[in-house]
Formats: sequence, structure tokens, C-alpha cells
Amino acid sequence: MNHTYKVSGMSCNGCRNHVEDALSQVEGVKEVSVDLEQAQATLEMDSHIPIERFQDALKNSNYSIHPPGQDDHHDHHHHDMHGLEHETSEKPDDHQHHEKGNGTGVFYCPMHCEGDKTYDQQGDCPVCGMDLVEEQNFQSASSDEQWTCPMHPEVVEDAPGSCPVCGMDLVPLKPDLSAEEKTYLKLRRKFWIAAGFTLPIFLIAMSEMIADNPLYKVMDLRYWNWIQLVLSVPVVFYATWMFFQRAYSSLVRRSPNMFTLIGLGAGVAWLFSLTALLIPDLFPDQFKTEAGTVHVYFEAATVILTLVLLGQLLEAKAHSKTNSAVKELLKLAPNKATKMVNGEEMEVKIDQIKINDIIKVKPGEKIPVDGVIIEGNTSIDESMITGEPIPVSKSADERVSSGTINGNQTFLMKAEKVGGDTLLSQIIDMVNTASRSRAPIQNLADTVSAYFVPIVVAISVITFAVWAIWGPQPSYVYAMVNAVAVLIIACPCALGLATPMSVMVGVGKGAQYGVLVKNAEALEKMAKVDTLIVDKTGTITEGKPTVEKVGSFGSQFTEDDVLRIIVSLNRNSEHPLAEATVHYGKEKGIKSSNSVDFNALSGKGVQGTVERQQTSLGNQKMMEHANAELSAAMLDETISFQNQGKTVSYLAVNREVVGYVVIGDKIKETSIKAIQALQDKGIDVVMLTGDNEVTARSVAESLSLADFKANMLPEDKLREVEDLQRNGKVVAMAGDGINDAPGLAKSDVGIAMGTGTDVAIESAMVTLVKGDLMGIVNARNLSSGVMKNIKQNLFFALIYNTVGVPIAAGVLFPIFGILLSPMIAALAMSFSSVSVIGNALRLRTKSI
Repeated sequence: MNHTYKVSGMSCNGCRNHVEDALSQVEGVKEVSVDLEQAQATLEMDSHIPIERFQDALKNSNYSIHPPGQDDHHDHHHHDMHGLEHETSEKPDDHQHHEKGNGTGVFYCPMHCEGDKTYDQQGDCPVCGMDLVEEQNFQSASSDEQWTCPMHPEVVEDAPGSCPVCGMDLVPLKPDLSAEEKTYLKLRRKFWIAAGFTLPIFLIAMSEMIADNPLYKVMDLRYWNWIQLVLSVPVVFYATWMFFQRAYSSLVRRSPNMFTLIGLGAGVAWLFSLTALLIPDLFPDQFKTEAGTVHVYFEAATVILTLVLLGQLLEAKAHSKTNSAVKELLKLAPNKATKMVNGEEMEVKIDQIKINDIIKVKPGEKIPVDGVIIEGNTSIDESMITGEPIPVSKSADERVSSGTINGNQTFLMKAEKVGGDTLLSQIIDMVNTASRSRAPIQNLADTVSAYFVPIVVAISVITFAVWAIWGPQPSYVYAMVNAVAVLIIACPCALGLATPMSVMVGVGKGAQYGVLVKNAEALEKMAKVDTLIVDKTGTITEGKPTVEKVGSFGSQFTEDDVLRIIVSLNRNSEHPLAEATVHYGKEKGIKSSNSVDFNALSGKGVQGTVERQQTSLGNQKMMEHANAELSAAMLDETISFQNQGKTVSYLAVNREVVGYVVIGDKIKETSIKAIQALQDKGIDVVMLTGDNEVTARSVAESLSLADFKANMLPEDKLREVEDLQRNGKVVAMAGDGINDAPGLAKSDVGIAMGTGTDVAIESAMVTLVKGDLMGIVNARNLSSGVMKNIKQNLFFALIYNTVGVPIAAGVLFPIFGILLSPMIAALAMSFSSVSVIGNALRLRTKSI
């Protein structure tokens, strides 16, 4: 029998496992699967089990189970106890008004504890307890400036002017801070409070080292201890109280994390000291000083907490740096645009632009939305999207993208994609999603973390026992101090940060170079790729016919004459090859004349009268039709081009063959460099194309490719990818067309040319904004850099712990007399996080 029940109160994977365990303990249950998203449990059992049995199993937890369709009447109560995933570290009465930053109001955990899960309020991650980070996106950036009255802040206008209440000039309203800024400022305030109270405690405690302590002349040690207690209260119960909240919630959820260890360590030290002050007679004599008071550790507890807070503060600052790439991309979009309404110019906010609106773009302005030029021509700097520094010339009917910068001419454009549909906002979405995704290497770090906390607590307990039994006098004092030091040094927070930090910086870095990564896994796999499959048309070559050579036979006509006649004749033709020759003529600055009696013969060529002369242009059949004889010498001269799969058209004037034009699909200049660079990195480059064998061979030879296959259909490309994978190759495939989509999806890393079709881009893991193979070289360099950086981070994270724990436990004490004080432990722990973040930020300066 299979039964499905609703389960309420779950908010993370820890909860889900807890519910699964509890329900599978019930007698008669064969299998349990709990779905967190749907909040339901499916139970397989031999015979019916009453629901009360399951309710009993979950009785003492924060979860409840009830039949589907029936809402749980005390659901809210459970959620409150559970400390909802959006719990902030504020007091409950602050909960009513949640300040939204000027971001999207979407928050995620920087450690990606639950994969892509997002939250809609600021707070702590329910799994690892870290501060959630706000995502930045398009809508949040384009919010426009508003104006307010200095005397009447409730007045907010969209345009400058005077205050309707008092007539004063309105001033610009300061933009609201982002959620990260708010978190940072809140932590900074708490840190200064903590530091302010901790310093005197530290000084009082350290003064005991002085032989003739001047403080004792003022009053007794006993009273100084009380002063330390009073000073420690704001540190523990205000500035760093959130650490204890997080530690408690991690125990309740049974997902121990770094805060469990900090909470235990600092909590033990503080409670021990409090008890020592209130009930000193509980303790054996070895804990007491000459004055008869028990030695207190308020300074250890507060210094530990303050240092951890400093670590959190530095992290918060770094987080705002790591997604600086997205913020830079957001700055590209302008806030306002000039819209044409009935021939009048009208300034509008960017979010008021609708599809098919006519927009005027002036020199030097940023293009507001994606669209097509309808009037005027200009050159546009597209480097922010393609990474290509040279401005691109654009004229009517050519597409332009939002965020690119207009050169020195004005033009009119029609809006085609607005708001979240523009290329820029899709790039931003991609960068956001990728930064949040998990790299497989992170599973390693997560597994280590899961076993880590219980092991550390065990080591700490063993340390206490060993020192208490075999340690020197006062043995219990040594035992306690060392046990606390072990808890503190072993904090695994740096381990959790190691991967996501590098991924985040790497993804942002890629975006600035026109390499868009869909998820972190792609970055990891890209570094292992050993075979690259490329498509020919549009990937290696330009993908459109271009004139490669114009030649003349005999001395009667020069090459320019031949070209002039060809252009004059082709001006009337719609054929792509004809358009290529006309375009080439324009580039060469040829003045063409008109042609009359134009006629196109299908499969042969075209004919007409140019400059009062009978002219024909086309293949050998066309020459026969025009009674123009092709000599053997002429055929010899052009045969080599035909062997390379290029098209040769002959020109006859008055029944005499006078010249020819060679048209082909030109290899991009960058392709040669890129393929060379990839081969140097030990990657086999294989070309698969739907084109014919002759053309494919000539391209493959000129690029010295490992292998090529011609006449490939989409399913052949897919099969080829599968064959290579079966032979143990890690395959990346680059393509731009619909016919490449199946292969792109199947390959280990699909790379789409951004100039290609949406289908290809959807199927791929990496998109190169500029359809250029150099992008693959950049992507490979980027992924090698990121993976190297992650490995360095994991080393930094683990080295502190591995070296620190044994020293803290006192391994070196018998021989060298070296011990690690809990305060030094806290410093080392904060430093491991800081060195991981610092190392990840180094990626920002790496050139790819």
C-alpha cells in the first residue's frame, strides 16, 4: 500500500532527513520518501497503519503530519517554533516591517547549502547559519531616481520641482542601500560595540600577569571579576547573540555547522566563569587563585566572539565584491531613453518602453533596449557584451543590444526586446544562476563538513578527559582551556566557502570576457575536456558567402573592370552570392552602372546588358548558353578553387570570357589562432559539418585538425558525441545552429555561439557572446584558473584545522611546553576564512 501525507514545518534538507528517519522507525513501514518542495511524505506499508502512529512519531519535533487536503490548524505555531527559514537575527518584535534593499528581494546562501534554493527575506541560512546574500538583477538596477523635500520627507516626486507643502526646491532622494550594505553596516556597528567592551575585559584579565598589579590597589580581584562580567553582557547578549541563536538552531535541526562549535566553545567559557563568580565553592582548590577566587575566562569568551564577528564582517565586505561583476553589468543599462511620439522627442524611464516603440539614440548614449535600427547608421562599442574592443559599424535593419554604447551619430531604432528579455538581462540572469549553482567538487567539502563537527566535539571531549586524568596540576583548568581551544580552532567555515567564493568570482570574470557559464559544473568539467567538436559553418567560418578573389583573363579588362561589370549586373539580383559580390564592390569603392534586360536562369547564372554590352555571369553551363568558350588554360586557373569547395562564377562580355569571381565561406581569422592554442593545451579538435566532403577537407587541412566528418545530420553529430564519450573522452562541443542542439545537450560541456540560435544557447552549458573560437580558449583558461583556485582554497581551509587541532589538544606540550590559547585559536580560525576569500578575489585580476 502507498499512502501520501502532508508534512508541515520542514524548511531544509536537515528537516527532511529528520522526518524520513522518524517515519521509517514506525513499525510496518517499508519505505519512506519525503519531498521537501511538495511538503509531503509517501509511505509504503504492507497493511494500513493509522495516521495517529505517524503523528506520535513526530510528536516531540517541530513537524506535523496530516492527510492530504486537510490543512494543519496549528501549522503556524509549528513554523514559529521552527524559526522559519527567514528568521532574522533581530528581536521578534522587529519582524513586522521588513526593509527590502534596492535589490530583487531574492536572497540565497553564499555556500549554496541547499543548491539553488532562494528565500524572500534577509536572514541566516537554515543549514550553515551564514548571512543570506541578495541577488542583483535588471529590474532592481533600473529603478529611477526620485526627488524629496528636505523639510517634508513624505513628499516623493518622480521629477525635480518644488515642494507642494512648503515650496522648497526638491532634492534627489538617496537610493536605498542594498541588503548587503545593510548587513555589512549592522555587523560593523555590532563589531565596534563588541570591540569596545572586549578591550577593557582583556586588559583587566592581562593585568594579572603584572607582578604588583596597580588595579588591585583600586579594589580587590573579586570586584574586578564582577566588572568583567558586566562588561561581557553586551558582547554576549547583544553583539554576538546571533551566533548562539545559530548554534541552537543547528542543534535543533541536527545539522551542526561552524556556529555549533563557536557557540559551544565560547558558551562553555562564559558559563564556567559565571558559575565561578556566583558559586565559587563548587570548584576544587586547583581552580582558585591566591585571593581565593576562582579564575574566570570572560576575556577568552569575549575575544573569541569578537574575532569571529570580525571574520563575518570581512566576509560580508568580500561578498559585495564577489558579485561586483553583476553590478558592473547592471550599470551598463541606462535609466532613461528618448522615445519618439508623433515626431516629438519624449524622455521616458527605461521600464516604460514597450515593444515596437521608436527610440532615438544620440551620440555617446547607451542603447536602452534590444532592437533594430530603422534609420541612420553609426558605429557601436559592443565590448561590454562581446569583449571585442573595436566598435562595430551598424546601419538600417541591423540589430543593436541594450547596454552597448553609441558612437558619434544619431539613429532611430525600433524596440524588439524590453525589460527582462534583453540580451543584457539574460546575461545577468545567467550569471546569477551560475553563481548560485553548486560545483561537484563542493560535495567533497560538504561531506567533510558533515562528519567534521561531531568528530571535533569528540576530540574536544577526549582532550578534556586526557588532560584531566594525566595532565599536570591544575589539571581540570588545563583540561577545560584546551577543550575549548579545540572547539574553536576546528571551525569548518572556511571549508564551506572554498568552492562557492571562487565560482562566484570566476563566473563574473567570465561574463566580462564574453564567456557566460550556465552553472558551476560546467566550469569544473571544462578544465577536464580533452576533445572538442566544432561545427564548421558559422563557428570556424564566417557562415556567409564572401568574395575571396576576382580574376581577369587577358589584358582587355582589368580586375577592377571585371568587378565593376559583375556588381552592375548583380545589383538587381536577390541571390545571396550576388549580394556578396555587391557588398564586396562597395567595400572596394567600385562605381557601378545600371544594367537593363536583366534575366536570371535557374541553376546557371544571370545575364543582362551593361554599358551597352551583352554580359553573362555564371557557371560553365551559363557560358555554354552564352556561346562563350572556356579555354583549357582558363579552367586550369580556376580548378584549384573548385577543389577547395568554393564557387567560381565566370564573366562573359559579348560572348567572350573575360574574368571570374571566387566566392566561399571564409575561415574566421581567430579560428586559426584558437585551434592552434587549443591543440597546444592537448585538446583534440574534431570538425563535424553538414557541408560536402570537398569543402570540409580543405578547411580541415588549412587548420591541421585531428579529424573531420562531412555530410553530418543532427543525429549523426549526437551519435559522434556518444561514441567519443564511450571511449572515455571528455567531450566539449561548440555549435551555433538548431542542428547542433542535440549534440550540445549530450556533450559534457556544450558551448554555444552567442551569435547563433536561442535553441543552441538553451542546450549549452557555456555561451560565448561573440561567436568566436577564441572564446573557447578563454573559457578553458577560466575554468583551469577557477579549479586551481578552489584547490588552493581547500588547502588553506584544511591546513589551519589539521595543524591547529593537534596543537590545541596539547600534542606539543609534553616536549615543547607549547599550548594554543582559545584566543589565538579564534584568530587563526578567522584568518582561514579571510585567506580563502582573499585567494578567491585574486581571480579578479587574473587575465584569461
